[in-house]
Amino acid sequence: MSRPRVVIALGLSQTLAWGSSFYLPALLIGQMSQGVGLAAPTVWAVFSGALVISAVTGPRAGARIDRWGGRSVLMGTNLVFAAGLALLALAQGPVGLCAAWLLLGVGMGAGLYDAAFATLARLYGSEARSAITGITLIAGFASTVGWPLTAWLEHALGWRGACWAWAALHLLIGLPLNASLPRAQPAHDAEAVPQAAGSPSTAKTPEPMAPVSPLTVGLLAWVFAVVAFTSTALAAHLPGLLALQGATPAAVVLAGSLLGPAQVAARLLEFGVLRRLHPLVSGRLAACMHPLAATLLMLLGAPAAAAFALLHGAGNGVLTITRGTLPLALFGPAGYGQRQGWLMLPGRLTAALAPWSFGVLLAGLGTRVLWVSAGLGLSAVLALMAIRPRTSEGT
Repeated sequence: MSRPRVVIALGLSQTLAWGSSFYLPALLIGQMSQGVGLAAPTVWAVFSGALVISAVTGPRAGARIDRWGGRSVLMGTNLVFAAGLALLALAQGPVGLCAAWLLLGVGMGAGLYDAAFATLARLYGSEARSAITGITLIAGFASTVGWPLTAWLEHALGWRGACWAWAALHLLIGLPLNASLPRAQPAHDAEAVPQAAGSPSTAKTPEPMAPVSPLTVGLLAWVFAVVAFTSTALAAHLPGLLALQGATPAAVVLAGSLLGPAQVAARLLEFGVLRRLHPLVSGRLAACMHPLAATLLMLLGAPAAAAFALLHGAGNGVLTITRGTLPLALFGPAGYGQRQGWLMLPGRLTAALAPWSFGVLLAGLGTRVLWVSAGLGLSAVLALMAIRPRTSEGT
């Protein structure tokens, strides 16, 4: 199977996975909470619990991908997602709801971006950067496609019917897409990663594991935790934050609509121009975007709402790629999946807490909460500045 076909298959399956899990509650939370007899904040808390489950699932899923490749793991997540969505459609109370989101949490931990990145690293080794960028370009439209589709399904079938429909899509579309991925040769040594791009003649010699600095790992984990916190918090609270800054409803809608295109445009830039740079350089540039955006919004107020959305979205778009390409460049492909799971564990935990904690800060500080997010963003920039690339990679 050619590399472009692998990228397209993974990109489409990732779009389905994100649209049917992470982005699902945004549109169904009201109907879902009524359907199971719980308050909406309680349902959001259950969703946060699912994100915690995804965090602890990630390292084990990554280790399995390191050893066996991503095909079987990603196919398994289609079954898990389908089962979780079916349980969600059947849920009548707290127990059913929690069971459903527990399964969906496992699916998110083993079936979203980090698993896809590990799959590509397992197949293509250090040459996986362009493929990683490619799947984020396609799956960057997950909310653009997923939210309207969920809204249409809910209108036509009700929220339970929408869950059944998403479950069917995993079995009818997601499972065949992931089944079409190349089989990776089993690794006899969990640290060795023989790449298999489709035939023995194209498989590459295993690349040795690079020395791992605990300081570098800690700095990267901090950066990814900050990015996860900020992006998740802003996804939940951007409309309210802009309204507090005095933006009109029309300006709030415009700013929100610019986030997706900004992310995709920045990823196109990464695919074209920035890929000539070390991922550390593009990561540093991207990490500067949110602090700059927050400063402009604080200084200029509502007139800077669109600029804030463009800068924040662009930075987040590139940083999503960086979380896959930078560990690959710093440490190499050996043991990539398990290491990626551990690196992203703090980020997934902060993402689970972000909507609630940022909401508390927003209620207490008002728009001054932007200085908090800007400060966190600057700390991520400093952390990236403190990291040095591998000698063989250059600067």
